[in-house]
Amino acid sequence: MTRTYTTIILCLLFTVGCSSNTGPAPVTKLNTHKDYSEIKRGSLKAKKYIVKKGDTLYSISWESGLDFRELATINNIAEPYQIYPGQELALQASKTRRDKKLSTSSTTRTKKQANQTVDPPKKQAYGGLNTTQKAASTGFPKAVRKWQWPTTGKVASPFSASEVRNKGITISNKRGSAVVAAADGKVVYMGRALRGYGNLIIVKHTETYLSAYAHTQNIKVKEQQWVKAGQQIAQMGSNDSGDVLLHFEIRYRGKSVDPLRYLPKR
Repeated sequence: MTRTYTTIILCLLFTVGCSSNTGPAPVTKLNTHKDYSEIKRGSLKAKKYIVKKGDTLYSISWESGLDFRELATINNIAEPYQIYPGQELALQASKTRRDKKLSTSSTTRTKKQANQTVDPPKKQAYGGLNTTQKAASTGFPKAVRKWQWPTTGKVASPFSASEVRNKGITISNKRGSAVVAAADGKVVYMGRALRGYGNLIIVKHTETYLSAYAHTQNIKVKEQQWVKAGQQIAQMGSNDSGDVLLHFEIRYRGKSVDPLRYLPKR
């Protein structure tokens, strides 16, 4: 009798289990954030931009993710890249210009290949650590001689290629901590025109490298001023949430790169 009851109970349990298993377990999508490339960032994702007071070619190119030289070329702006409020800038090259550029670059590559030496010199990684290269005629060196940390403190947030406002690293420390230039260069922008960066300083190091220092206070330099690596340019301030930090970015040809690949290990 006991075996009969046990068999009946097992059959009932098996039947209930089978009837409740109507499909695979639901999968929860943990990451619902859009990819950085899918997020529209206001007018700078449009084809044109109207210059506002306080804008510079560097700040516009920084916000739009373009190389400042590319932006200047598209709009036929020569050095020293002066723009004015109300000016309309194209953020994308026309199809005719793109086709002409592709044709020119293809011809240039062919000529370079024909004149290429058997054993070409090795290129420097990340802008180079070559200390023997002299400054170009514009005053900017051909390569970054060396990089150094822009401030002391803990890396609170690393570089991310997918997050909108984390195109660099965030370093936390006490308010008023010294912020220094990460390499020799020239201050090409100072201001608060870029939303989310607070007091921002942009330093141009070579024709391809720029660095930015966000959420600063007590700025100690001026636009167009040349600075040396390690020279204090400001103090650490806070973001809109009141967190004391420095947001630091490095751009190569307008594109964000991971600063930790450039800064010395510590």
